[in-house]
Amino acid sequence: MTQEQTDTRHVQGRVKWFDPTKGFGFILDSEGGPDILLHANVLRNFGQGSVADNAQISVSAQVTPRGVQAIEILEITPPEGDQMAPIEDLGNNDPAEIAALPLEPARVKWFDKIKGFGFANVFGRPEDVFIHIEVLRRSGFADLGPGEAVCLRVIEGKRGRMAALVLSWETALRESALAESGSAAATDSTAARESATA
Repeated sequence: MTQEQTDTRHVQGRVKWFDPTKGFGFILDSEGGPDILLHANVLRNFGQGSVADNAQISVSAQVTPRGVQAIEILEITPPEGDQMAPIEDLGNNDPAEIAALPLEPARVKWFDKIKGFGFANVFGRPEDVFIHIEVLRRSGFADLGPGEAVCLRVIEGKRGRMAALVLSWETALRESALAESGSAAATDSTAARESATA
């Protein structure tokens, strides 16, 4: 085992803050260890350009002469939503209904954090999809850059198509792969039962 391997560990924590302009932020270790540096390149390797404050995060971290640094993100879970007010434009859609919506691949047209909204273009559709900053935050993002690849779960809002959930492209690919492997396993199990009863 190399020294590098012994200094790498799995850490659960939450995002203390992340500044895309500065290109870094910090994670609070849930076990009370020192703050963990989160560099923008590590976040981009996960498929996101930003992350919301207080999002739960799971990383591989490494001790360096300059402190503990995240070297790989394993999972990001959006901040808990209990204290958040409902978003009027989302109507009465509950999280299970939103999770059941199809994923639509899109690119960010523009997003203005100060204005609190932006738009994305869904591939193969002419109209823009509105993205509210609260939906973005609840999806685990703090900001979006023009041209950023995302997947959206979209509803028909009062003013047209609106994102109800935003996922990074890589996260959507991982979720799709897990869903496919789960349905393939279910199909294999059904086929095995049918052949056993035949």
